[in-house]
Amino acid sequence: MRAYPEARRDETVDELHGVRIADPYRWLEDADSEETAAFVAAQNAFAEPVLAALPGRDAFRARVTALLTAPTRGCPFERGGRVFAWRNDGQNQDVLTVADSVDELEDARVVLDANLLSADGTVSVTTASVSPDGQLLAYGVADGGSDWRVLKVRDVVTGVDLADEIPWTKWNQPVWLPDGRSFTYWRYDAPNGNGLTDEMGAGRLMVHVVGEDPADDAVLFSRPEEPRLFARHWPRDDEWFVLQTDTGASSGNDLHVRRHDEPVTALRQLVEGHDVERNAIGVRDGRLLFVTDEGAPRYRLDAFDLVSGERSTVVAEHATDVLLGASLTAGGLVLEYSHDASHRVQLAADDGTLGDDVPIGDGVSLTGLSARATSPTVFATTSSFVDRGTRHVVETDGPRLVAHRTLPTPGPAAPAATTTRIRTTSSDGAEVPAFLVRPAGDDGTAPRPTLIWAYGGFNIPMNPGFRAVLAAWVDAGGVLVVPNLRGGGEFGSDWHKQGTKGAKQQVFDDLYAIAEHLVATGVTTPAQLALHGRSNGGLLAGAALTQRPELWAAVLPGVGVLDMLRFHRFTIGWAWTSDYGDPDDADDFAALLAYSPLHAIREGVAYPPTLVTTGDHDDRVVPAHSFKFAAALQRAQAATGADAPILLSVDTRAGHGMGKPKDAAALEFADQLAFAARHTGLAVDEDALP
Repeated sequence: MRAYPEARRDETVDELHGVRIADPYRWLEDADSEETAAFVAAQNAFAEPVLAALPGRDAFRARVTALLTAPTRGCPFERGGRVFAWRNDGQNQDVLTVADSVDELEDARVVLDANLLSADGTVSVTTASVSPDGQLLAYGVADGGSDWRVLKVRDVVTGVDLADEIPWTKWNQPVWLPDGRSFTYWRYDAPNGNGLTDEMGAGRLMVHVVGEDPADDAVLFSRPEEPRLFARHWPRDDEWFVLQTDTGASSGNDLHVRRHDEPVTALRQLVEGHDVERNAIGVRDGRLLFVTDEGAPRYRLDAFDLVSGERSTVVAEHATDVLLGASLTAGGLVLEYSHDASHRVQLAADDGTLGDDVPIGDGVSLTGLSARATSPTVFATTSSFVDRGTRHVVETDGPRLVAHRTLPTPGPAAPAATTTRIRTTSSDGAEVPAFLVRPAGDDGTAPRPTLIWAYGGFNIPMNPGFRAVLAAWVDAGGVLVVPNLRGGGEFGSDWHKQGTKGAKQQVFDDLYAIAEHLVATGVTTPAQLALHGRSNGGLLAGAALTQRPELWAAVLPGVGVLDMLRFHRFTIGWAWTSDYGDPDDADDFAALLAYSPLHAIREGVAYPPTLVTTGDHDDRVVPAHSFKFAAALQRAQAATGADAPILLSVDTRAGHGMGKPKDAAALEFADQLAFAARHTGLAVDEDALP
């Protein structure tokens, strides 16, 4: 192994809560400096020859490209009597289309082709909303994977953009008001310093009237004294303006309402506090319906009478399943449930009386659902570990299922694989399950190279959804394991909270329990076991690498949160304190320092082969996390003389991952898969890959 690139160390030290914390690579937090650019160039120059020489890299790239470019069809939705849907026939970016009916979507007219926004496919559409009458499209354009976007407005009929252009927006989707000529959005002041890394200030909810100067847009909600407050206008209703506010990425929210014809000052608060979730789904007969975990960790559907203020329960908490969401239909409700981390759909009457189940299949995830309070038709999309996507058209009569059919999706058939559930006991005695996906022909009689893909945070569930990088691993003969760790949203709010803040270590312990179970039951061995995770999953991978290096043959942290003492000082990082805790709080600091991957790197420890990946335009999890972690890890590895490589690969035209061109994604995935295959012993038969 060649010598790692030199990375300057300085004497930067912070004293936090009486503890001296060295930060010798602090200079790498300056994303725009020449020295940081030279560091990135040196790391890529070091990593690329190693990655290029990996057996199977070209085969994986070809297979991932084939999976990424296979036709996809998004969930249809109706506006103004016409049906819209996103589609992709192999392009880097998706295309929005419109047709007169759902059965005409294959011949639909193009409304917006995001591939025409840039020559290299790195400009993407990250949000889009069609007006109620189907005449206008408000959409957000992001450059190079940034979370920042510019809102534009397009005439759906002519396909021509209007003059409206609104910069410095993030997060919220534009929500149209009843007039169909104005919409709300969330806006920030233009950054004074580095818009890539600087901590976000206070935002405000604005209303824009199409055709008017955005500089004259009115403020609907602003709390400058509370810069960490988000406000979301949701859902759209013809009579009532409904506002939700929250203070973090997975915290609870409160609710405010007023009639549209009332002044902004008439906004009244229905419930106070951000300790529980209250996710509004719509207004019917003067009652605001919302999904909540208040006294119901598996969630229930409640209602506020907007005149009397009376609160009632519409659909009670289920005995075993988690209510993920609900939507209004003409004369009823459609309920989305999680059952043992897979999804199911059930109809209900307005009064909450449960009705028919919708046959979306077993072992699938809902990837989209579109319903309207004025229509009996529901559109849905599902996927699984091997199914790229199935579209469902559901006709309802209140709680009764009238008809169900699926729409054909062009493209290759799903690869053959078998998915089962495994369960083991974690460190605190709780049962932790996982999905185990075996490739065709694997009878389980011998241990095989195995890849764990995991997340464990922010109430986000790990369901059996399709991902090209994972499907390509199974196609190549590898075993895939997707655990349902604490911190996730598979089993309700208690499951989530058991893996947050001071209990975050439990997430890592759940992962180790799964890994040890795989070894004990002969699924794999430590010499054949790789771990991959992105974002919060990158934190998981970094913690597992530093806490239990002996468990892994390879570790792949992607765009990870790896410096747990400074994450809150960049862009939107402060919102993650809802899950991680606040480093400025002494108690939270102690828990964070105990597992922070950057600070857990130890001299004299030989670490397993590691491939750290990030994008230099990532303005969500800033790349400094990965830069500092890789530099420190390389230094520690070099001191041991270990041959296992520590690589940092930086995409210099990418952000956190959203909107990434397919060709760039295919190269990144191929590097990760070939690296995992090389170090787990997966022999890639290039001729056998589909």
